[in-house]
Amino acid sequence: MLLAAAPADDWRTLLHTERSSAGDLELGGELAGIHPSDKDPSLVATGIQAGQTRYVSYEDLLRLPQETYTIADDSNFQGKTEIGGVALSTLAETFGATTDMLVAICNDQYQTHYPADYITAHHPLLVLRINGQDRDHWPTTSTGDSLGPFLISHPQFKPSFKVLSHEDEPQIPYGVVRIDFRKTSEVFGAIQPSGKWETDSPIGMGYVIARQDCFRCHNMGAEGGTMAQRTWRQLAAIADKHPERFRAIIRNPAAVAPGAKMPGQPGYDEATLDALTAYFKTFAGSTANEGAGPTKDAKQ
Repeated sequence: MLLAAAPADDWRTLLHTERSSAGDLELGGELAGIHPSDKDPSLVATGIQAGQTRYVSYEDLLRLPQETYTIADDSNFQGKTEIGGVALSTLAETFGATTDMLVAICNDQYQTHYPADYITAHHPLLVLRINGQDRDHWPTTSTGDSLGPFLISHPQFKPSFKVLSHEDEPQIPYGVVRIDFRKTSEVFGAIQPSGKWETDSPIGMGYVIARQDCFRCHNMGAEGGTMAQRTWRQLAAIADKHPERFRAIIRNPAAVAPGAKMPGQPGYDEATLDALTAYFKTFAGSTANEGAGPTKDAKQ
């Protein structure tokens, strides 16, 4: 499939108010030129308002600058695989406003969060071709699920931080249907613990772990994934009233609730479980999420 590259100053022509097909990628959040505080009339002329959804077709995504890599460390593939597509950094530069986070939302309401530091460290890619094939010819997952309509991978993943026994994890969702352009302070702010805490305290370290791991499937209000159908405050109630059960669920959820789909963390040591318990307890019985925030840099 040969497509002409989209002119750098003509990206708006790729965005549509309606779907052209079921496989279009939804884009939302704060698209370029539409920050809620903007008063410049020329920005309103784009016809896009903050919070509105736009659609971009698979074919038009192929018109953006493409990158190709051969990878061997993505669990969604078997063995060495060639992937091609658009870097998330390119999407941010092309469609984003003053945002510093991309949020990928999947067809099962799983979410992955890509703050600027993660994008810089790992250069994630919105995959459009696998082994040179368009998505109509993509392989399935090991369980027979479709990888499409979109998925995200990396040229190579090397953990960029470690907190206690939690190591930086690759964010490699498949079934991606939407990407939102967001502010890290707003998204992660929803789950920032209240009160005074240091970032190298159990609460602070639990926060770092939870926002990368738990936030993919559990939500705090409008933020976070809803795949698990269990909210942040419900987790907090378990951590507060039944701490041993909370720890057991993290280590081996299927042993506590047979049939649970949540992956366990058998490698988490006691200090890591202590940190997560301490962090979630800060939300128990709370109806607000405002606080002083961290008082010094995290030790990672």
